[in-house]
Amino acid sequence: MERWKGRVALVTGASVGIGAAIARALVQHGMKVVGCSRSVDKIEKLAAECQSAGYSGTLVPYKCDLSNEEEILSMFSAIKTLHQGVDVCINNAGLAHAEALLCGKTEGWRKMIDVNVLALSICTREAYQSMKERNIDDGHIININSMCGHRVVHQPAVHFYSATKYAVTALTEGLRQELREAKSHIRATAISPDLVETEFAFRLHKNDPEKAAATYESLKCLKAEDIAIAVTYVLSAPPHVQIGDIQLRPTEQIA
Repeated sequence: MERWKGRVALVTGASVGIGAAIARALVQHGMKVVGCSRSVDKIEKLAAECQSAGYSGTLVPYKCDLSNEEEILSMFSAIKTLHQGVDVCINNAGLAHAEALLCGKTEGWRKMIDVNVLALSICTREAYQSMKERNIDDGHIININSMCGHRVVHQPAVHFYSATKYAVTALTEGLRQELREAKSHIRATAISPDLVETEFAFRLHKNDPEKAAATYESLKCLKAEDIAIAVTYVLSAPPHVQIGDIQLRPTEQIA
């Protein structure tokens, strides 16, 4: 991670869970991290904790609604003004609504597409353009995917969510191919965790907290920090190594 010291990383959805863990890890390794979320209170608290811990990097909170393209473009413009541009883009933000295919609400489907697919794609495009205009040829774009992007589980509540994550699988490979076609050494990677103990299940099953809690009680789940370790592993790989996808499951998980 030594070569990333002082360089700029954007982490979307950095207020809680996996995003917060990734932001903390990158700051610990000396990076300038722009952490964005619709609400920045928790990111501001995390930034203060990183500073108190004496980490060599910095965390800059940025308020951004990723379902709004204008706000995304404004954020990249601000990063260019304040920090020259982005060297690493971690597309972590994602959401799930329990909207089954046979009876789900269109609004819920649309929100998942807006954040999980479109926002990820817009951030990817803008990050690449930021790197290209500064002749950055060793940047990295990492998409936090899901095992739901590799197999469909028998849970109607997550079928549409799974479709958006299958899109992330295709987008990551498509990005890799386009970067090779452009003769760029910028790398693209997806990290696909399965059950991670975060606020995710409580948001998915917001009307049934007992069901949400039971999701994490059945086995020893992955932790957000485990995903952050995977991110630093990917960033630490030698320039000639292309890591396409990392799939992580709890050791005790069967499916």
